[in-house]
Amino acid sequence: MQPEAFTLLMTVYGGDREAHVRDAFRSAVQLQTLRPDQVVLVQDGPVPPALAAVLHELVRTSPVEVTFVHLEHNRGLGPALDAGLHASRHDIVARMDADDYSMPHRFQTQVPLVRAGADLVGAGLLEFGTDITDIVGRRTPPSDPADIARYSRLHDPFNHPTVVYRRSAVVAAGGYGDLPLMEDYWLFVRMIAGGARMVNVAEPLVYYRVGDGAYERRGGRDLLRSELRLQREMRREGFISQPQYWRNVMVRGGYRLVPTLIRKPFYRAVVAPYGARRNRLRDRARAAPPPVRYVPRHARPEAGGHERLPGMDAAPPQPEK
Repeated sequence: MQPEAFTLLMTVYGGDREAHVRDAFRSAVQLQTLRPDQVVLVQDGPVPPALAAVLHELVRTSPVEVTFVHLEHNRGLGPALDAGLHASRHDIVARMDADDYSMPHRFQTQVPLVRAGADLVGAGLLEFGTDITDIVGRRTPPSDPADIARYSRLHDPFNHPTVVYRRSAVVAAGGYGDLPLMEDYWLFVRMIAGGARMVNVAEPLVYYRVGDGAYERRGGRDLLRSELRLQREMRREGFISQPQYWRNVMVRGGYRLVPTLIRKPFYRAVVAPYGARRNRLRDRARAAPPPVRYVPRHARPEAGGHERLPGMDAAPPQPEK
C-alpha cells in the first residue's frame, strides 16, 4: 500500500526576490529526501516580469507536478493560502514561505507524524541573515501538548513557515480567513479550540530569513490593529478569559509599540527560547526518579519480612536496656 500523498503549498507576491523564490522552491522539492506529490504555487497579484519568468521556469522544470494558481489582485497571505488549499489534491499539506529554506529531511520528519494521526505538525527553525551560514537566532516551540495549549493563550505556539497539516482540519476550523498579519495564529487557536491534534518537533527543520526590517515588521500601528482584533476574537470565542485578554493587550500590544532596539533583544531573549525552556523542564521532570513514598510505621513489613495483617496492632516498643 502506497503511503499517503501530500502537497506543498507556496505563495509568492510582487515583493519576493527571484533568487529567494528559486532557492526556496528547490529546497522544498528537488533537495527533499521525501518529495511532495504535488506543488501548489500561488501568485498573489501582479509580479515583476523577472519574477514571473522565474515562476514559469519553476513550473516547467519541476520534477513534481505543479498546480499554478494566479490571483489577479493581491489579496494577502490568508486568502492566498485559502485559494491554494482549494487547489490542493491531497489532504496533507506542507507550508513553505517563498524566501525561506527547508532542510533536506524536513518532510521525512514531519509528514509521517501527520500520517500517524496528527492534524498539524510544526517544528523549530533557525533564523539567518545573508545566507544559511549566517545563523542569528533560533526558535524552539513547545512540544508538550499541555504546553502548546497553555502557550497559545499568550503567543502563537507554532512557527507558521514550518507547519504541515491536514487540509480537512484547517477547513473544519474555517480556513485562514482575512486577519492580516495574524491569520496563522487565529487559525491555530480555532484548531486547538476545536480539538485538533497538534504536535511540535523541537528540532529546527527550516531556515527562516530575517533580513533588514524583520524586527521592524513585528511592530507598528497596522500590526497593533490586527493584534487588538485578534484578542477581541479570542475573547469573544471564549478561548481566553477577561483577565487574559487585558494581559495580552498590555503585553502584546505594548510589544508592538516599543522601539525596535528594545523589541529585538526582548524577542530573542524571552519569546524565541520559551519552548526550549519548557521542553527542558519537561525532560528533567520525566528523567527524575520517582519520589519515595512514605509508609506509616503500622503499615510497614515486620523485620522478618512478613507483612502485618490488617487490623493487628504493632507490638509495643520495648524500653531500652
